[in-house]
Amino acid sequence: MTDAAVWLGAALACPLALLLACAWRPARERMLGALVFAPLPALAAAVLFDPEAAFVVVVAGAYEGRLALDGPGALLLGVASLLWSAAGAYAATYQNQQPNQGRFVAAWLLCLFGCLGVFLAADMPLLYLMLAAMTLGAAALVFQDESPAARRAAAIYLALALVGETLVLVAMVLLAQAAQSWFIGAAAAALPHAEQRELIVALLLIGFGLKAGLVPLHVWMPLAHAAAPMPASAVLSGVVVKAGIIGLIRFVPPDASLAAGGVALAVAGMFSALYAVAIGITQTHPKVVLAYSSVSQMGFTAAVIGMGIVSADPDAPLLAAFYASHHILVKGAMFLLVGVVAATALHRMRATLVTATLLAVGLGGLPFTGGAVAKLAVKGTLGGGSVASLAVLSAVGTTLLMLHFLRRVMANAATQPQARAAAGLRWPWWATAVAALVVPWALYLGLSLGTFEELVAPKALWAGVWPAAIGALLAAVLARIDTRLPRIPAGDVAVAIDVGARGAARVGAAIERADALLRDWAVAGVALLGAALAIGVVLLIAR
Repeated sequence: MTDAAVWLGAALACPLALLLACAWRPARERMLGALVFAPLPALAAAVLFDPEAAFVVVVAGAYEGRLALDGPGALLLGVASLLWSAAGAYAATYQNQQPNQGRFVAAWLLCLFGCLGVFLAADMPLLYLMLAAMTLGAAALVFQDESPAARRAAAIYLALALVGETLVLVAMVLLAQAAQSWFIGAAAAALPHAEQRELIVALLLIGFGLKAGLVPLHVWMPLAHAAAPMPASAVLSGVVVKAGIIGLIRFVPPDASLAAGGVALAVAGMFSALYAVAIGITQTHPKVVLAYSSVSQMGFTAAVIGMGIVSADPDAPLLAAFYASHHILVKGAMFLLVGVVAATALHRMRATLVTATLLAVGLGGLPFTGGAVAKLAVKGTLGGGSVASLAVLSAVGTTLLMLHFLRRVMANAATQPQARAAAGLRWPWWATAVAALVVPWALYLGLSLGTFEELVAPKALWAGVWPAAIGALLAAVLARIDTRLPRIPAGDVAVAIDVGARGAARVGAAIERADALLRDWAVAGVALLGAALAIGVVLLIAR
């Protein structure tokens, strides 16, 4: 077994071992400080990436799961591990004085185990197990403070996640039948020729689209991110939503025969990118604004995948993963920033806010930032025409929304003049922010996704400057008219879910009362049986 294969196994063994140790209460209560180390074997596995390496997981001698990495998976796993580690260090301070520390640690490790496993699983049963573990851990993190908002958010997240996983499971079964294999690579190769291709593609797009938070399947994101503790929000928004992205990348290959599905994904993605901006600027809670920004960015990433399918671009999966990796770091840094700002007086964090502004505007493509690198990398895949125009509009909207976030987060700064966030909050934020600035450049040049000359060409610089300038101008206008905007509830269409749930509860109560009445009335039971027999007789005669 090669070193790369050993690290693949260690990537899951480390968080799993810590999770099992949580069964012993003294260990569980002292586990916060270990969270920073739990993702490091996964980082090593990504750095030592070998496409030929595999680690076999034998369960009860009857099932052999396989851990392996491809290019997009290694890219996302490595960057995700960085954020999980920084957020774990942040959590050691942020959660230190909070109640239910042991439950938080167990939920964190379960979510981490499943999340890393999603990037590593090479066969469908193991992937489904990892998705389930990630969902349960994430739901517990959202539920952590047990407030009514947290209970509602966790319930909606868990319900929608299970719906998405059910659809994905059905697609997996159909793919396994078509490919005569449970391996994801074989299933993806068989998809273009499967008899039920259109159905499978629809199930995959909806199931993984829900995981990625595409509109209208996004309602769980603003609710969950607002309710979860700060470090949990960072990994939920930065990493957990990437389960949907890696699912789309691995199961729906760039193949011309799947062009219809690619068009549907591109349309849904671009609609999500713009819709989320429109709703996000009406929000006042910084974490909710960030959640809508994540909906927008996941929509843009989905559009890249969709256009790659349409054009049968073999480079599209890696480029989409690269774009998503930049979002992991930026969005993680922004959520960690919320906690830092809340504990610090404004005059004591000028450097922090300057860096945060650079990251915020960079997400829209400001030259010389990681966002500019990410935008340029996917530009060719998006092509020209209307899609290119929508991509530019999305860049303007992203800048507007992120500057709106900065204004909202600064309004929540500590009021005490000497207030300053603890070092355990500041340094993880700085580590993530610096990584968001440096890592995309290193990956772009190291993976030969493009050249430095392309990044600094006058045309590329201008293409990044003017959307950012328009977005900044619109943000200034928004600051003046903000109080006149409608306040759309977080989760927007989740309001309809609440109405439907209340209606279903009333219908259920009415049915229960009717059932109790019928059970107490023997004549009604006889009449019901007679009616059933009569219907049966009629059906037999009709035949």
